[in-house]
Amino acid sequence: MYKKQFEIRWSDVDANRHLANSAYTNFMSHTRMAFLIEHGFTMKELAMHNIGPVVFYEHMHYFKEAFMGQPITVSLEVSGLSEDGTFFKFDHNFYNHKGENIAFCEMLGAWIDLKARKMTNLPQQLMDLADSFPKSEDFKILTKEDTRANGRTPKNLNL
Repeated sequence: MYKKQFEIRWSDVDANRHLANSAYTNFMSHTRMAFLIEHGFTMKELAMHNIGPVVFYEHMHYFKEAFMGQPITVSLEVSGLSEDGTFFKFDHNFYNHKGENIAFCEMLGAWIDLKARKMTNLPQQLMDLADSFPKSEDFKILTKEDTRANGRTPKNLNL
């Protein structure tokens, strides 16, 4: 399991004086990028292949509050990856300074070609790195159908 520690700052709290939901998102994003960089998906490497990660959803579950000045630990486990590397799923857990699990998030994303602005599979060099990611106990090979598992599809507004 990959872990990253943060201190909750003034700018991370909301009007209720606890960790704001936007801060959870920022901590997860930072944790994901640190994980990817440490596993060979550096900004230089991504630029060389002209790809970038996109988020389809982040499903949050909050269990307990966290407050300013306290340390918080964010974990990451790779819980899914498609055979061609296009889709990936990460699970994040948040722990307070006592080690208590205060929140959980399931995140689903994909890689896009930054020029074509369309989803793309990983080049073989990066796929080899992704195959070596540490995986969760409930790791799953993802398919395109998994991206619509919650029944959500775009609904256009008639203008």
